[in-house]
Amino acid sequence: MATTILPIDEVTAALIAEWGAIRDLAGSLDDESWSAPSVLPGWTNADIVAHIVGTESMLDGRDVEATRTVSALDHVRNPIGELNEKWVDHFRPKPRTEVLDALDEIIEVRTAALRAMTQDEFDAAAMTPAGADTYGRFMRIRIFDCWVHEIDLRDGTDHSALTDSHPARWALDEICASLPFVVGKRADAPKGSNVLFDVTGPAPRTVRIAVADRAGVVDEFDGGDSAADVRIRLDGVNLARFAGGRRDADPSGVELDGDEALGQAILKRMNYVI
Repeated sequence: MATTILPIDEVTAALIAEWGAIRDLAGSLDDESWSAPSVLPGWTNADIVAHIVGTESMLDGRDVEATRTVSALDHVRNPIGELNEKWVDHFRPKPRTEVLDALDEIIEVRTAALRAMTQDEFDAAAMTPAGADTYGRFMRIRIFDCWVHEIDLRDGTDHSALTDSHPARWALDEICASLPFVVGKRADAPKGSNVLFDVTGPAPRTVRIAVADRAGVVDEFDGGDSAADVRIRLDGVNLARFAGGRRDADPSGVELDGDEALGQAILKRMNYVI
């Protein structure tokens, strides 16, 4: 059921800004960094850029022919991974200028398509990577995916800091919407548990999760924040690395206060990205 209603102008502006950040970063890489192995298994930094082009191209209704069977690759774990790899393979032999030109072209096409949409169209039911929801939710997931890949590119090259907090807000909204699933399902927090996340960095927020029959976000705990069984404090960029199962996720950058075992279980099972 479509439930996530988001403001089209704000989400669209954030996604366009994130595409621009990736384009600027990709265009600034020297040839060695462009071709170097990325933080993602099996991919170069150029492959990350190609993946962004490929996903937006699929959303524009385009397709490419597979050049090999990729299902047996260690880093391909599901049909979505196979689709991703097909597009990466398509762009891998192409020169850098052609990949960047393809990025420019698809950004222009997708920007025009989003700006032509109405709020009702943005609210319409759609199948997203997180299941059935709205097209707007899908675009928030696109912000999250692109933002995480910007982090990947920075982690794999000069380790520079993010420069725009606007996309970070929406990307972290998407991550935080999945934290009840992480706490309740993946970490199997016991019924009655209260977990508080203090997220610092580019778009700070406090997220409170109470585990009843299901885990869910609450505005406050009975008894206030002191009723939290564990308090987890970490930077939003580090949270994104944990959510994506990135090798650069830094446990030393996480502060746990309270139930250490529960906190560690949550961190170890934070990787929910397919």
